[in-house]
Amino acid sequence: MSPSSIKSNYPQMMNPNKLSKGFTLIEVMITIAVAAVIMTIAVPSLGEFVVKMRVDNEVSQLNRLVLSARNNAITQEQNVIVCPLENGVCTANWQNEITAFIDEDNNGIYNNDGDMANLISNDTLIKVKAASKAGDNIIYAGQVRIGFAPTGILSPAIAGNFIYCPRSDSNLARAIALSISGRTYLTGDADNDGKDEFRNNGGDVSDDCPP
Repeated sequence: MSPSSIKSNYPQMMNPNKLSKGFTLIEVMITIAVAAVIMTIAVPSLGEFVVKMRVDNEVSQLNRLVLSARNNAITQEQNVIVCPLENGVCTANWQNEITAFIDEDNNGIYNNDGDMANLISNDTLIKVKAASKAGDNIIYAGQVRIGFAPTGILSPAIAGNFIYCPRSDSNLARAIALSISGRTYLTGDADNDGKDEFRNNGGDVSDDCPP
């Protein structure tokens, strides 16, 4: 084999200076620094996105529960109650499990002992929303229950607001406003300041969250 053929078939053997090299220490340090900057920017945004998704999901579930309660009040022509229950009695702990039921005997208490021979004591369960798992706070103007008359209006006829305050960032709070007619609307960020507002210059929802 001639020397010329060796050079053409094994160029790297004849040119050791042209061998590929790994990363230098400086290149690795620069890469780590760039990655750290990207993570510093991205992680807070990701955390805020996760909280927003949780709040939107919880508020949507709560709104569906209220709508189901009102629709059943109208279609069943019965009084319907929405509230967090403890031993069948309504409480103001709205961050706990929330129940909607037809109040058959109109006593404001959820009775269902399974005794079908005494139907008047067995209220009808409509829907249940699970408690918030993230330790978030839900407020409804200090009231222990929401009542819907067979006409669909609130009973008593007092408008109110469900306010959902995430534990990690109250600026991401949202609300469900209930009118006396029983209809609802979800708050939104009308002025694009990153906070939901009530309609008609009602202020930021986050202002009503506990400190």
